[in-house]
Amino acid sequence: MNLHDDDGMTPGLKCDIELNVTGPNEATVYKWTAEALRKLADRIENDEFQSGHHDVADRVGKTIGTIYLDHYAGSEEL
Repeated sequence: MNLHDDDGMTPGLKCDIELNVTGPNEATVYKWTAEALRKLADRIENDEFQSGHHDVADRVGKTIGTIYLDHYAGSEEL
């Protein structure tokens, strides 16, 4: 999402993620959580989310949480 790159404004992104992952053991829970986070990271990098709340699904399509994104621009110096 192109946020005022040319008008002196600094683009920003607020991102909150809440996941609730359960599994047969801790190692599996950690693996499934990491997979979900990697998938979200790829989708964020590919600009697949608009601002707002979005459901997060696991590899079989079960909802395991939400992600909230707020694309904004401000006058903060880098």
